Amino acid sequence: MSLYERELREILNGNEEVIERIIKSCSDEEKKNYRKIINKPFIVVRAAGSLGIADIVAIRGDISFIVEIKVRKEKEILFSHEGGRMQRKAIEMKEKCVQSSVLPLFAYRLKGIRGDAWRIFTMELDGLNGKSKLLQEKIPKLGVTNNGNYVMRWDNGMKLSDFIDMLSQ
Repeated sequence: MSLYERELREILNGNEEVIERIIKSCSDEEKKNYRKIINKPFIVVRAAGSLGIADIVAIRGDISFIVEIKVRKEKEILFSHEGGRMQRKAIEMKEKCVQSSVLPLFAYRLKGIRGDAWRIFTMELDGLNGKSKLLQEKIPKLGVTNNGNYVMRWDNGMKLSDFIDMLSQ
């Protein structure tokens, strides 16, 4: 498990020590929102070895979702790179989430940035219900290139602090 996978897992787990460390350069509003997860944390399980379609699974009484984590220095990730492996994995993730009515998320951590370095994305898909559907409607979607490949642009994502704020309502 990478340092950043661990970081996101501990944030969603409501680990106060980790949260206080990563919010040092955040705005007051971002800090307030991050701290909300401490009172309503998730059980977070590493999924990379078993599921193969996501890195972590987050479970709580009112919502569950799977998360594919990406970390880069660049502000854009084209899924067609790396021999198309990311594109194939995203398509498989979408298919499985439609079948199981589970919210798919992509967490994009930008290296070397101050403030909230995480951005959250989801995909266009049908079949979600309840809180999953409401969240999916509000979270920015992965972009799609003219060739039909997914693309993640960090600037277009939802701040993790805003996502936590939505989860806490």
